[in-house]
Amino acid sequence: MIRFLFSLLLFAPSLMAAAPPNIVFFLVDDLGQRDLAVYGSTFYETPNLDRLAKQGMKFTDAYAACPVCSPTRASIITGKYPQRTGITDYIGAPAPDQWKRNTKLLPAPYRDRLALNEVTLADMLKSKGYATMFAGKWHLGPEGFWPEDQGFDVNKGGIDKGGPYGGKKYFSPYGNPRLEDGPDGEHLPDRLAEETNQFIEASKKKGQPFFAYFSFYSVHTPLIAREDLVEKYKKKKEQMGLQAEWGKEGPREVRLVQEHAIYAGMVEAMDQAVGKVLDKLDELGLSDNTLVIFTSDNGGLSTSEGSPTSNVPLRGGKGWMYEGGIREPLLIRWPGVIKAGEVNDTPVSSPDFFATLMEASGATLDTNPVLDGVSLVPLFKGESLTSRPLFWHYPHYGNQGSAPASAVRLGDWKLIEWLEDGRMELFNLKDDLSETNDLAGAQPDRVKELKAKLDEWIKEVGGLMPAKNPGYDESKPDGREAGANRQKKVQPKQ
Repeated sequence: MIRFLFSLLLFAPSLMAAAPPNIVFFLVDDLGQRDLAVYGSTFYETPNLDRLAKQGMKFTDAYAACPVCSPTRASIITGKYPQRTGITDYIGAPAPDQWKRNTKLLPAPYRDRLALNEVTLADMLKSKGYATMFAGKWHLGPEGFWPEDQGFDVNKGGIDKGGPYGGKKYFSPYGNPRLEDGPDGEHLPDRLAEETNQFIEASKKKGQPFFAYFSFYSVHTPLIAREDLVEKYKKKKEQMGLQAEWGKEGPREVRLVQEHAIYAGMVEAMDQAVGKVLDKLDELGLSDNTLVIFTSDNGGLSTSEGSPTSNVPLRGGKGWMYEGGIREPLLIRWPGVIKAGEVNDTPVSSPDFFATLMEASGATLDTNPVLDGVSLVPLFKGESLTSRPLFWHYPHYGNQGSAPASAVRLGDWKLIEWLEDGRMELFNLKDDLSETNDLAGAQPDRVKELKAKLDEWIKEVGGLMPAKNPGYDESKPDGREAGANRQKKVQPKQ
């Protein structure tokens, strides 16, 4: 017996290492990369996320699969580029036969729900014995296509809507059929954090590994924050002597300075909710065996609907194919695997999360779905990934003033193709992060090479193209200008 116990002690470390990690995935809606202090914000305060970055790995070149929400969400949960799922625009956007805007093209059609036969992150992790929970914004289809229909054991707040549009919006009563109302005035980010913590505690009691997908409604419109935080940032704005400054991006005005007190309050409340979950992991002794991922679904909103944030030095914002629309914060902590304080500049994208979590959990699949992403686990261990192109295709007009576009990044080079007229833009992101120096005319061979890769990829994934709009009248204002005046920022809900 003594010899048997001794052998168990000898092998205990390897047994512990073999245990699949718990997983907490934070996804924030509309959060720009530069909205965190650890990424350079001097106005917004994000101490919990700054702490997370110090404890894990900060990615400098992480991307969303699309400059708007639903396609990126579908990509994260399936490991595929949005074109393969058919969800290429935010669900609720007008279909081509409903199009009323005076634009040169009609947007391509898209699917308005994630097919039930898709293998999701939750399906994959359940095959490894994980308890699965979704909290917050879903926006991947109508009832019958909600989280509980896509592999999640628990759904707290995930419905068809793209924002907290019922009840008192970000405060209880919520008017959400998958989230019971709390006390009057309860704040939604804090409530979702509490729901996540209860799930984590219940999973620990069962001795079951867990996957908690905390998908914030924050910091999406409507722009509503706690009054105490709004007052805090009004004072901070005054103390810092900040004023709104505006530039131009296409037909829209773009915010150049972070100074919006309400938005700042939304960012801090989000950070506090993240901190509440991280503290619970510490309290329960789970942090050392929990893989934590934090990211966003598209760039910060800077050219419409109040334009509450600035992505400078990144160009543009949500809805745009420039870096401000697709480059995201990405923080990953995995004690014992990732060294604290690491910074990684490898270009990575939304489809990579599926392969990463499959390798980290040791899960396998009976079926072999197409996966467009690659596992990031080698990066966690200090290794490198083979250089590869990243792709985007958004054949739609969003609400933020941009036109349909496709893009490819390979190494330091990024090519954007504007689908209205076929115009190409080429940027060297290493030398020109703000995408101000278009080198397409000076480097035709590189344009040709990247365009060929982009065309081949669009064909492979079945990307659809916009069509000419027979109703377009060039004598009338272009539909991209709608909402361009910053005093009239109200746009259709996303």
